[in-house]
Amino acid sequence: MKRLAAGAALALAAVFGLAQVPQAAAVPAQETATTAAPVFSVMDYGAKADGSSNDSAAIEKAITAANSAGGGIVRFPSGQYKSKNTVHLKSEVTLQLDSGATILGSSADTYDKPESNPNDDYQDYGHSHFHNAMFYGDKLTNIGFTGSGTIDGAGNLITGNPDSGEADKIISLTRCDGLTLDGITLRRGGHFAALINGCKNVTSDHLTIDTASDRDGWNIISTTNVTITHADIAANDDALVFKSDYALGAKLPNGHVKVTDSHLSAKCCNALMFGSETCGDFSDYDFQGITITGADKSGLGMVSMDGATISDVHYRDITMTNVHSPIMQKIGTRKRCGGNPGVGHISDITYDNITGTGNTPSFSPTLWGESGDNHISGVTFNQVNLTVPGGNGTMSTGVPSNTSDDYNPKSIGTRPAFGWYLHNADHITFNDSSVRFAKNDGRPAVIANSGGALRFDHFTAQRGSDSPADVVVQNVSGYCLTDSANTSGGALRVSTSGSSENCSP
Repeated sequence: MKRLAAGAALALAAVFGLAQVPQAAAVPAQETATTAAPVFSVMDYGAKADGSSNDSAAIEKAITAANSAGGGIVRFPSGQYKSKNTVHLKSEVTLQLDSGATILGSSADTYDKPESNPNDDYQDYGHSHFHNAMFYGDKLTNIGFTGSGTIDGAGNLITGNPDSGEADKIISLTRCDGLTLDGITLRRGGHFAALINGCKNVTSDHLTIDTASDRDGWNIISTTNVTITHADIAANDDALVFKSDYALGAKLPNGHVKVTDSHLSAKCCNALMFGSETCGDFSDYDFQGITITGADKSGLGMVSMDGATISDVHYRDITMTNVHSPIMQKIGTRKRCGGNPGVGHISDITYDNITGTGNTPSFSPTLWGESGDNHISGVTFNQVNLTVPGGNGTMSTGVPSNTSDDYNPKSIGTRPAFGWYLHNADHITFNDSSVRFAKNDGRPAVIANSGGALRFDHFTAQRGSDSPADVVVQNVSGYCLTDSANTSGGALRVSTSGSSENCSP
């Protein structure tokens, strides 16, 4: 079309005596046909793929060749590639693992040692050091891991603080621009299967992570513009977690993230989580079509511990089973971040079409804000239906204990409500939602303590035979219940103290 337009313009110029129109530049080859990226097989650079020989040098040579050619694909044909040294990634290079290809970690203690970091005190050791990994890169562009093969730490990566020569993660990337993780499996990653910090423009499709025998799945830290589809992550610690720490010496932005059609589980900890490291602000997150099948902390967890503002986060079409705390939000005062951080904020959060079952009676679904201007604000629950274990007797409806510098659900004492416990929370709305228990419980279904603009519309709560009330409202300015009932259809019993009702629009 460019050539045709240029030719027509020249013809018109000749007919009408117009000034000559410059001829259009030739169309680059990439505009007329897709040029396949060159492929560099690691076998051509000395890899043995026998599961015992050290193939790290061959992998590095292939990566260097691809980078020197202006970019390309480093291919791993079917076989087992032992990698005893840290592989240093380079820009414009994608590692393609064919079906049957496995890169194995080593116990030789010959990986890169951890680098020094003057900001060690602001986050855990594993977050502060990046070199000690199977694959490492910094300030790279357009890199990837694709195919259908596996990278397996083989039980040789460290779940705690590694000694010199030991690796504690499979993939470790800082300040990258353009990362693709498609189709591969990461297994037995030590502390982290993948840790990225300060990156942008990340895409992932059909990524599988199995770290159920060690620790974290994927930590996405201080990263923007992320799209994850069809992930399957089974972790022992946190499965998929978004954080912002001070490891790179600055508070960095986070956001513009979409995660869809994925499965998550976490044996000991959190399935889908914000924090605990929360220095920089978080905004614009969309989670949809996610199944969670276990979490011994939070199913959907969100904490601001180090001064961050978390806002514009939306959960939709999520099913949770066997989780300790189905939904938890907390603002804490740990302030483990450089630059004299204050206390953070959580606002503008929505949950739509969420179902969940809890597995402990102590960690009821919770919103816990701080005092003053640091309340949680603007949280809406639409068609959120939770079933909790129940089984407790009656207890005091007073405010439970709280360890403000701890982010775990257990940092707050046993909630005096079997369902929702809301503390220092404003503009909270429940529409067409419900909470039930598996065993009779003597606590109220809901307790709201300190806040304002609390609304329940078409809310259903199961009634315990010995519970003093269904909804307890303490020092709340402006609460409203409309068209709400217990599971038998009776009116909800509301107990108030120091509160006012306001059902105006």
